Amino acid sequence: MMLIFLWAVAAMIAAWILGAHRRLAALKTLGSLEVVQRMAASLNPKRRRLKTAMLVGAATSMVVALARPQLGTRLETVKRKGVDLLIAMDVSNSMLAQDLKPSRLEAAKQEVAALTDRLQGDRLGLVAFAGNAFVECPLTLDYGAARMFLDDIEPGLIPQPGTAIGEAIRTATKAFSQQERKYKVLILVTDGEDHDTKPVDAAKEAAKQGVRIYTIGVGSTEGEPVPQLDEQGRPAGYRKDREGNIVLSKLDETTLQKIALATNGKYYHATSARLELDRVYREVSKLEEKELLTRKFSQYEDRFQVLLLAAFCLLFIERLVSERRYREVTRG
Repeated sequence: MMLIFLWAVAAMIAAWILGAHRRLAALKTLGSLEVVQRMAASLNPKRRRLKTAMLVGAATSMVVALARPQLGTRLETVKRKGVDLLIAMDVSNSMLAQDLKPSRLEAAKQEVAALTDRLQGDRLGLVAFAGNAFVECPLTLDYGAARMFLDDIEPGLIPQPGTAIGEAIRTATKAFSQQERKYKVLILVTDGEDHDTKPVDAAKEAAKQGVRIYTIGVGSTEGEPVPQLDEQGRPAGYRKDREGNIVLSKLDETTLQKIALATNGKYYHATSARLELDRVYREVSKLEEKELLTRKFSQYEDRFQVLLLAAFCLLFIERLVSERRYREVTRG
């Protein structure tokens, strides 16, 4: 961006050339050019041009220095320590219930988004599940990318209805490194209404792979109606069963407690204060960490200092150079 000021340097050169032409024209008006030049014999045109060139060179060097030119490379080693952290988000229709505002799912997403701001060195991934499960975002250190995937999580993301908690645990377990038996944490965010996918058995298998599961129960044990959405995604009453009764979605704390217990994890009940993931992260921070990334990369080094030095040297020398000729002293 700073290189645009090179136009100022070009303007300075043009002004000098124009000034030289005007001086020459002015000299011609005084009489014979040859005679006038003899009268001004004490001035050295070559030195005047040299001084001007120095000023132009100094100005050019300063402008280029402001652009912060970078040359060469420097090797650096970046090391990060942390754990592999997968968050499994329930996107089933029951997560539309509004016992947490604005809804169970939106409250959970906001809490996960806040968690990403606290992560330091931990790899983060996302698993979405309803009637089945899939990895929405693989484990990554790019928290910005993870936030983008989080924003895309919404009801209807998985067409198959239901809540397959067991399948979510199995999918997450496969997403972790199979060569390690530790450094693995799964945070399961759901209302716990599993549809016969044997989540406790899945948790026990995950524990054998070194996965520790923290469960966060979203919703109320008393139950909450599940909104019915129209084709435009707007509320259109509540879901009803075949007998026409409004369906209530109830938090199954017992199942979530068993899942956490099977992996030496902990269960938390989500509240409107939204501090549960904060507590989980404090627990995770106590776990043994691994070196997640050791990367050597080249980084360009600034070289503007050389140009600034050259500019100051040119300005200093320009002040020392005189436009007048040296007179030879004759001895007689």
